[in-house]
Amino acid sequence: MTTTASRRTLLRVGAVAAAGAATSTVALRADARPTAAAPTPRTDPFTLGVASGDPSPDGFVLWTRLAVEPLAADGLGGMPDRTFVVGWQVARDEDFRQVVRSGVVPARAASAHAVHVEVGGLLPGREYFYRFRLGRFVTRTGRATTAPAPWQSPTSLTMAFASCSNLPSGYFTAYGHLADERPDLVLHLGDYQYEGAGDGIGRHHAGPETTTLAGYRQRLAQYKTDPDLQAAHAAAPWLAIWDDHEVDNNYADDVPEKVSETPGFLDRRAAAYRAYYENMPLRRTSVPRGPDLQLFRRVGWGSLATFHMLDTRQYRSDQACGDGYKDCPEAADPPRSLPGHAQERWLLDGFRRSRARWDLLGQQVFFGRRDNDPGAATTVSMDAWDGYPASRERVTRGWVDAGVRNPVVLTGDVHAHWASDLFLEGDDSRVVGSELVTSSITSGGDGYDEADGTHPWAAWNPNLRFWTNLRGYVSTTITRDELTARFRCVPVVTTPGAEAFTRATFVLGDRERGLVQVQDAPMASAVARGTARSDADKVADTVREETHGGS
Repeated sequence: MTTTASRRTLLRVGAVAAAGAATSTVALRADARPTAAAPTPRTDPFTLGVASGDPSPDGFVLWTRLAVEPLAADGLGGMPDRTFVVGWQVARDEDFRQVVRSGVVPARAASAHAVHVEVGGLLPGREYFYRFRLGRFVTRTGRATTAPAPWQSPTSLTMAFASCSNLPSGYFTAYGHLADERPDLVLHLGDYQYEGAGDGIGRHHAGPETTTLAGYRQRLAQYKTDPDLQAAHAAAPWLAIWDDHEVDNNYADDVPEKVSETPGFLDRRAAAYRAYYENMPLRRTSVPRGPDLQLFRRVGWGSLATFHMLDTRQYRSDQACGDGYKDCPEAADPPRSLPGHAQERWLLDGFRRSRARWDLLGQQVFFGRRDNDPGAATTVSMDAWDGYPASRERVTRGWVDAGVRNPVVLTGDVHAHWASDLFLEGDDSRVVGSELVTSSITSGGDGYDEADGTHPWAAWNPNLRFWTNLRGYVSTTITRDELTARFRCVPVVTTPGAEAFTRATFVLGDRERGLVQVQDAPMASAVARGTARSDADKVADTVREETHGGS
């Protein structure tokens, strides 16, 4: 697949999305039939579930994709090269007695029979339900919420965020527990899928390492057959952002992990971006153009919160000193940027304009300092913000100078729960923000726990407040007065059905700086602790996960 051909094809994808929006007021009759398109498949084409995303005060995006054979090697889900007309409905009730919007949208082979519908004309701050239909086949019912109007101040917002679901590493049990909470909003902070080949405990990836459009489509379809992931999508609207494994481990802009693979990498990136758009509930502003896709964006939740969703892969400077954990002076060069200078300016402008009670940065890699050397050397991850300290200083200084009321960074990537205070560069005397880091859904396999909830690095990194190597997600409740974060965990992922529990709870008060721990759950069971680990083992586990493709 060449980049030039991709651009022409993607223009057609944009036309499909626009057509879906244009038909948003067309009524869907109970007996609607795709008379102008292909015959209805003989088996259920809705094997990949449904999703909603990017809520606004008057609507949201709806998504589904037709696939009768999700693991088909050509990435087309066993569907013929024909256009199908899919009906959709939005209602105020789960029984669809009060349908408020409905329409039809084409599902075309050029977009792997994925459909995106941008629903508008709804009331702000409301719960809605939706479904799709093709002939006699009807999807499960999905739940979505609209954002409050900009001038509204909701009593509370429930939001969960997650990251890093590697299918061969274990079962997506945590997604199922997240779905049970039925939050108002879900943030997915990257590594939604993994590109590598290989087997795991009980599950394996179909196909080789993903490098082609067919491969990425097949891999994403395989993930979307998981019932727990489907439940999480159906439970609430998502704000999704990618990290590296949606394309290639630790890539930076147009530089792949293995420099020898640089020729042709932009074609691979174009294929991955196209498949990502096809399979996520994104607005048509994110229709890719060859190897480029506009993903960073801002979403408001009334006057209570603003979500600044960052893309820390597509525009970044290459990792310094060959990546990994290094003591690398060149990492501090001022011109280097992790989000890219244009995105930095966009973010700083958002800080200056914000009037929200809470400003939350949804992003991918560890923001605060994590020096793994207690001596004079500063040995940090070149792939995280530690590898771009001048860029981090511009962002942190930006929210301080703008007088942002409550800045909170939300992070994924590192396969462990962390809570961290944030400082300006070189000044540990004043806390200026907070960081909440979610563990993986499965990446890294079964985790382990420690009674004191601390990592060895905390002894010389005063910002690091809490850590556990268990898998899970973070569940939050945000009010005008405080943000409460619950670190949700499952003891194992290599067997399905594990119960979830809250390992620790932190509260951040309005205008306060510094997280306060208010609850400690008992340490997880022996099966979660596994073999006792020394401090050296814990450090080695962390570095290995974050350097060799695990993160």
